[in-house]
Amino acid sequence: MRIVSLVPSLTETVAVSAPGTLVGATDWCTHPAGLDVARIGGTKNPRTEQILALAPDLVLANEEENRAPDLHALRAAGAEVLVTEVRDVPQAFRELTRVLVACGVRERPRWLDEAEEVWAAPGGGRWPDPSGQRTTAVVPIWRRPWMVLGRDTFAGDVLARLGVGHLYARHPDRYPRVPLEELRAAAPDLVVLPDEPYHFTAGDGPEAFPGQPCALVSGRHLTWYGPSLAEAPRVLGAALRAARR
Repeated sequence: MRIVSLVPSLTETVAVSAPGTLVGATDWCTHPAGLDVARIGGTKNPRTEQILALAPDLVLANEEENRAPDLHALRAAGAEVLVTEVRDVPQAFRELTRVLVACGVRERPRWLDEAEEVWAAPGGGRWPDPSGQRTTAVVPIWRRPWMVLGRDTFAGDVLARLGVGHLYARHPDRYPRVPLEELRAAAPDLVVLPDEPYHFTAGDGPEAFPGQPCALVSGRHLTWYGPSLAEAPRVLGAALRAARR
């Protein structure tokens, strides 16, 4: 098969599970390292003509990461497009299975079994607090303006399964804009700062929350659904615990 992926986590999924089938991926598809395929633009602004020129048998997309007009243009030109929807960890496993079948993978990959096993353990196998006590958090995903995780998100479910309840989980919006003063006043136990989509770093983010513990975490482990799920509880749990010390 010839596959183009518009979703970084699915790019990694296909690259390690069906080697040689990927012919195109976005500029944001960073894993696996050294992936040698055509780069077709960003997730929000893919070059559809270039994608079509690659003559893919299948284009992989996501209802949140990719824009409907781009997917419509690909379908209108005759491309087959598979669109995933992932709002929690169980749904991620179902969608990954669907993607792998569509990509012609006949044997279930070992990493998928390992990921399901670790997430089936209590707290995903790794609690941020050794006592198992639930932690409250705010989870910014952007600044200028400040935006945080809201309702019904995959990353929110990942954190919930690790014992972290983010304070905007019942907000009407999935990614609400919240003034910094309100985020500070919420007084969470922890501020979780991922390195994507906004690249928070030790020098860009924690200074906005003086006196509050901040956990710098891997966006790949917090927001990607794919092979990284197998190690996400361990990696995220270590970062969360370190911030609480």
